[in-house]
Amino acid sequence: MLSAAVYGIDAELVEIEVNLTPVRGEADTAPPVIIVGLPDLAVRESRERIRAAITNSSFFFPFHKTTINLAPADVRKEGASFDLPIALGILGANGDLGNVQELADTMSIGELSLDGRIRPVRGALSIAIRARESGIKNLLLPEENTPEAAVVKEVNVFPINNLRDAAELIKDLQNGQGTKIQPAKIESSSAQNLENQYRFDFNEVRGQQTAKRALEVASAGGHNIIMIGSPGSGKTMLAKRLPTILPPLQFEEALEITKVHSVAGLTGKTGLVLERPFRSPHHTISEAGLIGGGSFPRPGEVSLSHNGVLFLDELPEFDRSVLEVLRQPLEDKQVTISRAAMTLTFPALFTLVASMNPCPCGYFGSKRECKCSGQQIQRYISKISGPLLDRIDIHVDVPTVEFKELRGKNVPQGESSDQIRERVIKARNIQLKRFAGERIFSNSAMSSSQIRKFCELDAISEQLLERAMARQGLSARAHDRILKVARTIADLDGIENIQSNHIGEAIGYRSLDKNYSL
Repeated sequence: MLSAAVYGIDAELVEIEVNLTPVRGEADTAPPVIIVGLPDLAVRESRERIRAAITNSSFFFPFHKTTINLAPADVRKEGASFDLPIALGILGANGDLGNVQELADTMSIGELSLDGRIRPVRGALSIAIRARESGIKNLLLPEENTPEAAVVKEVNVFPINNLRDAAELIKDLQNGQGTKIQPAKIESSSAQNLENQYRFDFNEVRGQQTAKRALEVASAGGHNIIMIGSPGSGKTMLAKRLPTILPPLQFEEALEITKVHSVAGLTGKTGLVLERPFRSPHHTISEAGLIGGGSFPRPGEVSLSHNGVLFLDELPEFDRSVLEVLRQPLEDKQVTISRAAMTLTFPALFTLVASMNPCPCGYFGSKRECKCSGQQIQRYISKISGPLLDRIDIHVDVPTVEFKELRGKNVPQGESSDQIRERVIKARNIQLKRFAGERIFSNSAMSSSQIRKFCELDAISEQLLERAMARQGLSARAHDRILKVARTIADLDGIENIQSNHIGEAIGYRSLDKNYSL
């Protein structure tokens, strides 16, 4: 029998071999069941689940010494997803499935209950993609995993509820006749119609025009952003609405997101993920929780926010060592986790949105009295290292909203997310044409040579940037960030050349640099 194991977000084929050897002994002594091929504890425990499931499904468990080999034998196997193929392999070796030699085009996965029911597993989408790549036509898997696996074309995905249904389906496939269980079909076009059903909208936010503009720029160019403001000024409210103005998901992007979430066991019955993820981990998160890890590595929050938004609220409250591990994913857009037995790479193409208070009490610069000393404020801000802050393109202040803006009857309603998204999409299309043939998708990913090519400045803009760098002590990386943001602002305006007002706005988005000499 063929099955598959998930490593990282990809799947590899596993061939399950079953050998039955007659034994002599007492009739009431069950012959041993031996599983080899580097199984973990969950796989070894499957012996008892499989024995009970076969018996309770009205099959006869063979009174033989049963040896089960999971090939390749030098790769570790984990989890309960091998229960179903092992059980089918035992039934096949016992003659209950007919000629099992003809099952080279059929794969199965699933965890068995003691009564023969099949429970869902992780990584069904990755396994379906691997089946297609290997030319396998039929895939048997739990019914709960069907919605995500059925989007893969050229593979017949059969939803299975119990072991007896799986055995009957195997017989039908061998006989070449019609099957009682029909393969599931989900059209990607109909699935895409469900996209963009967000609960939030930017027109619900009163005031904060500068912050809204900064988030629009961040969305248009794929820039990371940090918002600084007093408690209750609306930082979290703004961050939650950022996904609503990002470009619509493409089908391939949805597949990538679903693969990561499927491996983490987060898809459930929803199948294909059709909205850009928004992840907001608590500040007590560990390094492994943020970037992924474990003895058998799983994706962390930076990978679960792939093609979406990672929101870190109250950034200085996170452990400094945890924040420092963000450097690689922010630069490389992926995370590499190395272990003695393997090295796995998870995708991490996300927009980082962070928020913080201006001081420990949170009221520095507001109308309320701040009780923090200058030393306390500097110590609080310095919890964020200079190199990490340097990798955040946009720093924007979020002031307290005035009462008139909150309750005024004559205050016009702000733009909706759909209106802002239209401008973002136009700016992204300009970037796609600019970087046609390149392996980047937005201005934020430009290299140094591309910055020199696409971010030429006139004399006035050059002088403005020079004065800002000298006055604020900006680093070379901050210089490049300003040019990238200015390029995005020009794209939003539909202007080919960067002008002085674009440079001025981009410089205004480096407010925290005033507290650093980076």
